[in-house]
Amino acid sequence: MKINTRLFGEVDIEDEKILTFERGIIGFPDLKHFTMIYDEEKGSNAGIRYMQSVEEPTFAMPVMDPLVVKPDYDPEVNDELLSGLGNLTPDNILVLVTATIPHDLTKMSVNLQGPIVINVDERKAAQIIVDSSEYPIKFPIYDILKSRKDGE
Repeated sequence: MKINTRLFGEVDIEDEKILTFERGIIGFPDLKHFTMIYDEEKGSNAGIRYMQSVEEPTFAMPVMDPLVVKPDYDPEVNDELLSGLGNLTPDNILVLVTATIPHDLTKMSVNLQGPIVINVDERKAAQIIVDSSEYPIKFPIYDILKSRKDGE
């Protein structure tokens, strides 16, 4: 399938690369199908990638692995919230968090309270709410990313 995206132009998406969010995502309940887009030269683990809507080509959310910026990220999640994702195992689960990338990059943050949980085998996903003040909605990441880059 080909879609025209605002950020990436025309993109060819294989059916097996489409993630399904049965309940949509927070704030956009009607958007249920997404694919991941990232810099292929750097690989899928290289920081920020984009969760691109298949239904709405102008909608793409920056996401990243929360362990890159918070290595001890391990929120407790009610199993009920994950019930629609099939059989989750340590080998097939992927957790991502949404990133906010404003014009002033020093104000970059991630939402640790609303992670996206993906069953990569079944391509099912859900965005959930973590009920813990330990994980803020706006966790600043600029200094963390800068120090990681400087250290490499």
